[in-house]
Amino acid sequence: MRSLILAVAFAIPVALTAQQPVTQPEPTPALKAPAPRVRPQLNEITQFSRFAADNEKIGAPAPGTQRVVFYGDSLTDNWGRKYGQFFPGKPYVNRGISGQTTPQMLLRFQQDVVHLQPAAVLILAGTNDIAENTGPYTDAQIQDNYRSMVAIAKQNHIRVILASCLPASSFPWNPGSNPSPRILMLNAWLQKFAAEQGLIYVDYYTPIAQPDGAMKPELAVDKFVHPNDAGYAVMEPIAAAGIAKSLAQPAP
Repeated sequence: MRSLILAVAFAIPVALTAQQPVTQPEPTPALKAPAPRVRPQLNEITQFSRFAADNEKIGAPAPGTQRVVFYGDSLTDNWGRKYGQFFPGKPYVNRGISGQTTPQMLLRFQQDVVHLQPAAVLILAGTNDIAENTGPYTDAQIQDNYRSMVAIAKQNHIRVILASCLPASSFPWNPGSNPSPRILMLNAWLQKFAAEQGLIYVDYYTPIAQPDGAMKPELAVDKFVHPNDAGYAVMEPIAAAGIAKSLAQPAP
């Protein structure tokens, strides 16, 4: 009897266990690698490659040569490349890149200005900052970028000429903007900053602006922002006079 009871006792769990369904663990789903974020490369942002080969080819200025770099955005880039005459016979170098803002210009300042060993640099910038080409910037941020470029130039014994922003009452690529008030404020600051730093300030704005802050349409190829041949003809003697004054000063 005892053997029968033990046999039954041990058989019950086995029978119950056999009746339970056998479940297989669910396979772990394969983890998908996150899609790489598309980021603009620094070279694309600053366009370091734009003048890299030309900079290497141009080399150092010849002894006694007072090279001047014109540095800026499309207002400089177009000068002599699309419209106007770019100081024929002068050892002047155009390092403008269309669309750029002052932070982009600051990033390439060493490559496209300092490495060329100029006697002076003429900086024309700020329009695209106000147009928010690379995002919104405060007036203080634009001013800081100017301060940094000037500091780098002075550290490398390069004279600095600051040019006023050109007039514009609107930006075709940024509809609804009203840049005139900010352009006037930036120009006022540039003139004051130039005086504080012992720099030359050149005023392109006054002779090509209308009372409402727009560029005179007969001087603009697009009737809004970019000078045509006649516009650059107005700017050329202003720049030349500013360069002459700057080069007459001792290098910093």
